[in-house]
Amino acid sequence: MKRNNFHKYKYRPWFITSRRIAAQFIVPFTIFQFIRTLFLPTILDVLLLIIFLAIAVSIYFDII
Repeated sequence: MKRNNFHKYKYRPWFITSRRIAAQFIVPFTIFQFIRTLFLPTILDVLLLIIFLAIAVSIYFDII
């Protein structure tokens, strides 16, 4: 009997590539947004910083 190599939770190649690209860009974007939020704190800046931090933490801990 042939063994099926299909794994239900295996990520697609395009997803892995996009995750690697996002991992390279999220840290500089987060640092820039943090500096911008220190000087000009608006609601949009704070929300964007929170979103960037959530993405950075989720990539770091392999949640996504």
